[in-house]
Amino acid sequence: MKKPEICVHDSHARSIVKSGLYRIISLFGTAIITWTITGDIKKMAVLTVAIQLFLAIVYYFYERIWNKICWGRSIK
Repeated sequence: MKKPEICVHDSHARSIVKSGLYRIISLFGTAIITWTITGDIKKMAVLTVAIQLFLAIVYYFYERIWNKICWGRSIK
């Protein structure tokens, strides 16, 4: 008899914090790369922030979808 699969779900707050922190780290990386390539961070700053904000929202929903999938999780 197969054991029932037990899932541990992340809270919405955890997903928001994870996506927010990831985006902050990513924002600094993107800003440095943008400044290195263009030499003018002012022109690219607004676009970079807009892209990062959009991706943070997408990542939040990505995390929420994966939170519903039990595959690869275990309780130790």
